[in-house]
Amino acid sequence: MLLVFLLWAVFTSNNLIAKRNRVKQCKSSICVVLKQRNDLIPNLVASVKTYMGHENEVLTRIAELRSKVSAASENEQIKSGTEISSLLAKLQIAVEDYPELKANEQFQNLQWQMVDMENEIQAIRRTYNSAVTDYNNGIEMFPSSIIASWRRHEKQELIAFPESEMKSVKVGDLFK
Repeated sequence: MLLVFLLWAVFTSNNLIAKRNRVKQCKSSICVVLKQRNDLIPNLVASVKTYMGHENEVLTRIAELRSKVSAASENEQIKSGTEISSLLAKLQIAVEDYPELKANEQFQNLQWQMVDMENEIQAIRRTYNSAVTDYNNGIEMFPSSIIASWRRHEKQELIAFPESEMKSVKVGDLFK
């Protein structure tokens, strides 16, 4: 009976460690993609700046966040990355007023790269939240919670999205 208990404890401990490492891997993946996106942003901003002057507020905020992110912790990078995503969406809407910019091949290429990057970020965020949920379930559910508390496993936080990203989009406003 003692051997069965010992085997169960080892298996449960290893399983929790694997889940914790999966959470770390997903968090790191988010940071890698955010870094790639942040490397693209100067090109996008430079391209857009030549055409649009009065949207400077959005461009300035994107530049501020991008510079702040490089020295931030993983959690701060993820939070700033979410804010940058919402600002990039505003920028895309503002671009609609500039047909010559939309026709620019370099801008179109950068725009598609940003769209692909945003889709990848969303996919990785979903994967991260799934891994965190699986890990948190493992450390909270009995009987694995016994091993989790003994090994000092701590709950991880899900990535929360800002209210602005949860509001429904009014398509009519996009065409104004």
